Parts: sequence; structure tokens; C-alpha cells
Amino acid sequence: MNLYKITQHENRGYDTYDSAIVCTETEESAKNFHPSGSKIIWPLPEDELRFGSWAYHREHVDVELIGTAVDGTPECVILASFNAG
Repeated sequence: MNLYKITQHENRGYDTYDSAIVCTETEESAKNFHPSGSKIIWPLPEDELRFGSWAYHREHVDVELIGTAVDGTPECVILASFNAG
């Protein structure tokens, strides 16, 4: 498993996530994580487009490989940055 930093600059208000560290196999898989820990199925439903806390569009999620996880680490969110309002 790899460790990726995911970031977004599309949805930058209060009560939004700006980044997270995720453990998963591929860059493409990393784009499908929401920093809250859930998986995203793109495109987003209408409610998420209006009131979501993450990027509205998959192409606005940036992914950077930052390392490899210890053997046995499950696919998960390791750390997330939330901007509470």
C-alpha cells in the first residue's frame, strides 16, 4: 500500500476539508477517498454539490505520492485537515 496526500482548492469555505493523507494502492484510488473516510462515487449527488465539504469534481483532487505504508496497513484515511467554522 502507498501513502498519498490528497488536496483540493475548489471548495474552500468553512466546514470543508482541504487535505488528507490516505493509504491505498493507486493514485486513482486515492482520488476516490473523502477525507471523512468514506469512498466517493463520482459524479456527486446534487446535495453534495450544494453543501459538500470536499471537492465537487474529481479533476480538482490533486494527489501526491508521499511514501509506502507498513505491511498490513488497511486502506484508510490516516489524517485529515478540516477547516471548522
